[in-house]
Amino acid sequence: MEPILDIENLTKTYGNVPNQTKALDGITFQVMPGEFLGIMGSSGSGKSTLLNCIATVISPTGGRIVMEGKKLQSLRGRSLAAYRGQTVGYLFQNFELLDNLTGRENILLPTSLHGVAEKESLLRLNQLAEYLEITEVLDRFPTQMSGGQRQRVAAARAMILHPKLILADEPTGALDSKNGKNIMEKLSGLNRDEQATILMVTHDSNAASFCKRILFIQDGVIFHELRRGDESQQDFYGRILKVMAQLGGGSSHVF
Repeated sequence: MEPILDIENLTKTYGNVPNQTKALDGITFQVMPGEFLGIMGSSGSGKSTLLNCIATVISPTGGRIVMEGKKLQSLRGRSLAAYRGQTVGYLFQNFELLDNLTGRENILLPTSLHGVAEKESLLRLNQLAEYLEITEVLDRFPTQMSGGQRQRVAAARAMILHPKLILADEPTGALDSKNGKNIMEKLSGLNRDEQATILMVTHDSNAASFCKRILFIQDGVIFHELRRGDESQQDFYGRILKVMAQLGGGSSHVF
């Protein structure tokens, strides 16, 4: 099986000599179709920079990002717009919903921008709304929804174009524990039932325990990887906590 995303020796440097900061220092990994991959690290570790490079929000200094055989740095014009609009879906910490649009209108916005037929758009909307349990809020504005409802509406918007890859940036960061667990259960379900490929940046060990694999970043490099086997989610959570404890202590040696 070929990887859907292939990142090779990725670097990102900010500033000029002699005051340069290397946010990414030779990151290499692959994401396979249908994988649920978590990226964890402390503040300033480089995980958000990595996600922004994949999202083409910023450009890396060196290395390659290849999505389904296409090097992202070579995309221009319509090809770049298609990548940003259709190949990847975005799920943000602060929802990024438009307050003057209803939940329904927010979710359908990508389909109208990318020319999906109305019948197909409504079919996708109804399927996602039922799965994410947001049917009752489709005609409400974001200010009339709870945080959990807003994040599930945002998840539907991210999924409506059937993207090849969902980029989730701290999706539980603005939620309480109950709603955080709910959105993670929904994302995990989309991964399991729809084979959605998800790349999630998080500092939340509870959220990370829903992943199948986790890469830990410190000082711009990957220093450890965890894979969930046949163990329970609780046992996997315990292993995550162990790595995060050592990460907090500045150790890159995990046993």
